[in-house]
Amino acid sequence: MSSRSQGYLFVLITMCIWGGFTITSRLNAIWHITPWDITALRFSLAFCILMPILIYKKDTAFLWKKEPFILAMLGGVVYCLTSYSAFHYAPAAHAAIFLNGCIPLCTAISAFILFKQPFDKHTWISLVIMVSAIVIMSYLMYQQTGVAFGSGDLLFFISAIWWGIFTVLLKQWKLSAWHSMAGVAIWSALIYLPIYLLFLPKNLGDVAPVHLIFETIFHGIFVVIIATLTYVEAIKRLGAFKTGSIVTLAPFIAAIIAVPLLGEPLNFAIVCGLIGMGVGALQPWRWIGRKDSLQRRLDQQRGHH
Repeated sequence: MSSRSQGYLFVLITMCIWGGFTITSRLNAIWHITPWDITALRFSLAFCILMPILIYKKDTAFLWKKEPFILAMLGGVVYCLTSYSAFHYAPAAHAAIFLNGCIPLCTAISAFILFKQPFDKHTWISLVIMVSAIVIMSYLMYQQTGVAFGSGDLLFFISAIWWGIFTVLLKQWKLSAWHSMAGVAIWSALIYLPIYLLFLPKNLGDVAPVHLIFETIFHGIFVVIIATLTYVEAIKRLGAFKTGSIVTLAPFIAAIIAVPLLGEPLNFAIVCGLIGMGVGALQPWRWIGRKDSLQRRLDQQRGHH
């Protein structure tokens, strides 16, 4: 396979897992698996798989640097707790809008605040489209239900802020895919599990074992390990913009699948939100611009020949 074909294969795998994250996180709420429990199960399994590999490879020195620890607290523990909690209060479509739709926005704002990276014109256009979409959606929701935002929406947005900061730091610190993924999983387990075991409520006895096994394997192996590696490998082959744009579609597709699969509501307000946030996150005008410039270059080459 060519490097480009490999890139698209990695994107496809990442999309399936990220879309699955939205559906299975919503199933957690239906199956009464608490955010405290799934976070503990997720990092326990990842730790049990990754720690022996790191010890075998004699590759543990990087863990003692501050970078993996900070990334684990932001993109591991705190992100998991807020995003898993949000799925208990809001449907999958709201996750696509307030979590995945807002991640590019929060990433751009985090880059500006932390490292003074200015917004380019595309980010400004996205910002205007997304804010307009949320305002229109909230107005329509308020007209229909008397409530513009719910606590789930707020938790999704807070999760997007954590992930935005995490993404910017990951890019700035230039850790390898393997080190960033292993560092997040291992430090999250080391810090979170003792707190969970000693102080946090546990509800594992009320959940069907088959549900627990399914969720632990999916979130502990597929989400933590496989999706992280495929996402970074896709970025290497296709670039951050193209990879991020295509992968952003996954939660929007999942939100539509959740309507028949989980019997979730979909009304005009949510559709407006999904379209607006999808356009803002994907930035389709950049694709059109690229095709035009590519065509011009081909025409010029033909002219020279």
